[in-house]
Amino acid sequence: MAPKTTVVKPKGKTDENIFLFVPNLIGYTRVVLAAASLTYMSSHPKFCTFAYSISCLLDAVDGQAARALGQTSKFGAILDMVTDRCTTSCLLCFLASTYTSYALLFQFLISLDFSSHYIHMYASLVSGSTSHKTVTKEQSWILWSYYNNSTTLFVFCAGNELFFVALYLMHSYKQTLGLERLISTISPSLLSLIQQTPYHQQIIKAIANVSWPQVIALITFPICAMKQAINCVQFWKASKLLVEADQIERWEKQQAKKK
Repeated sequence: MAPKTTVVKPKGKTDENIFLFVPNLIGYTRVVLAAASLTYMSSHPKFCTFAYSISCLLDAVDGQAARALGQTSKFGAILDMVTDRCTTSCLLCFLASTYTSYALLFQFLISLDFSSHYIHMYASLVSGSTSHKTVTKEQSWILWSYYNNSTTLFVFCAGNELFFVALYLMHSYKQTLGLERLISTISPSLLSLIQQTPYHQQIIKAIANVSWPQVIALITFPICAMKQAINCVQFWKASKLLVEADQIERWEKQQAKKK
């Protein structure tokens, strides 16, 4: 008598075209805008800044659309993350070629950005999490606060990108704000106080040469610095999660050999 064969029935699936989900269409738009901005990065700063900024701002829209329309998907989440990583790294590559003295720093930031997000995503898959944004307080209070508060997430991501965009604009935009004249008009006493300092000439010269990209860079630098710190925490916590998974797997194998 022939042995019975077990027929494995394929799992059911919907016939929805997930590629055409609204949030994914927004994601494709982000890719096109990012590609356009990077194409003209060296020749058209205004267009590049406009296209890059819109691409980044749409990052906050696709997630809202996915939740509102019930169109969240694994493909959309990966598309969103890959777009973020690629656009930021391309901008940092340009900055590395522009500010050659800081090329090593920009290379480090690219490496940290890619590695921290990749290992975090992989650790999430190993732990069986449905999303890389699903982080508990027990894992990390810092990452929980970062991923589970949409306002916090937007401020850090936007501030981080805005700092790099400001560095990009500083290379081509040289028009000053005329703060020296503004200070002398509004607060002559402040200008007089500055003139009494030992380095008043250097201070007045620096104020006179300040441009609006430099002001934006100064404001957003603390946000960018904290974002890099969060990336470091993300890398470390994901590393610990993977090591714990390895320890459990090795223990189970050792127990199986004893039986």
